[in-house]
Amino acid sequence: MAIMNVNPTRMQLSKLKKQLTTAVRGHKMLKDKRDELMRQFLDLVRETRDLRDKVEADINECNAHFVNASAVMSKESLDASLLSPKQQVNIETNVKNVMSVEIPEFSASNRTSDSGDIFPYGFAFTSFELDDAIISLNNVLPDLIKLAEMEKSCELMSAEIEKTRRRVNSLEHVMIPRYQETIKYIAMKLEENDRSSRTRLMKVKDMLLDKAHNYSGKQA
Repeated sequence: MAIMNVNPTRMQLSKLKKQLTTAVRGHKMLKDKRDELMRQFLDLVRETRDLRDKVEADINECNAHFVNASAVMSKESLDASLLSPKQQVNIETNVKNVMSVEIPEFSASNRTSDSGDIFPYGFAFTSFELDDAIISLNNVLPDLIKLAEMEKSCELMSAEIEKTRRRVNSLEHVMIPRYQETIKYIAMKLEENDRSSRTRLMKVKDMLLDKAHNYSGKQA
């Protein structure tokens, strides 16, 4: 692990120790965030899978009703019956914050409150099979909107988990070890400088004592 290009001073050592403490604290917070995001993401994935299975089954049923309707009605009559819809569905989008991830919330509302407006035709020249198809399609719409909300939430949470995972790995395997190695290097350099300084002081002391008391001359 390469150390940082810094001056081996006590001030720099103190600064790096503070940065290491911050990095360790940030690593723990990001790791906790990643774990909680994973838990909520897996719960959401299970709910999404169950809802998708239900929606697919309902859509298959809806398709079966349309097949039955096309079997008893001509294509021209069927197309003409669906040309002028009376009902309109409005979708409103909000967001909610989950572990700093803004995920969507979809809410649907009909243009009118009359339940009969889901049928874009009169009943005189259509079959009850087409009525069943329209009813089943209307019933599956809320689940379809909810499924879109949940799948988009899964996508956003997955991206945030990956981004958080990269940050955790960067701190754990790159930044924190680099801080530790640099701190160790600076501490060793400071100890080495202290030993050198003590050695020089001892030599200076010996020289001063020799000069003051002429130790060398006495020994001679």
